[in-house]
Amino acid sequence: VQLVESGGGLVQPGGSLTLSCVVSGFSGFTFSSLDLRWYRQAPGKERELVAFISNLGGTTHYAEFVKGRFTISRDNAKDTVYLQMNTLEPEDTAVYTCSTRISGIDSWGQGTQVTVSS
Repeated sequence: VQLVESGGGLVQPGGSLTLSCVVSGFSGFTFSSLDLRWYRQAPGKERELVAFISNLGGTTHYAEFVKGRFTISRDNAKDTVYLQMNTLEPEDTAVYTCSTRISGIDSWGQGTQVTVSS
């Protein structure tokens, strides 16, 4: 399985970014059958779960520190999961990575850097 993130960059505090993650190589499965997650890891800190979306998109969960600011969504026709990030804070600076699990095996993308700074 391959996951490729994009959309990161430098943004000022209070700004917005939308991250995308295209998933491919899931032979024998359909994208719509996959649960998907966004994680982030800041320098010197452990990786933390940011958001989760279930297959078909019926269920979403968010970490407390992004509730009301971030929105996870998916486009099953494009094999893509998104993370809309609003009201960004310097503390949101991190590498953001998407992930999925197939047959008990986690797959990860390379990540995309988000830097929130004035």
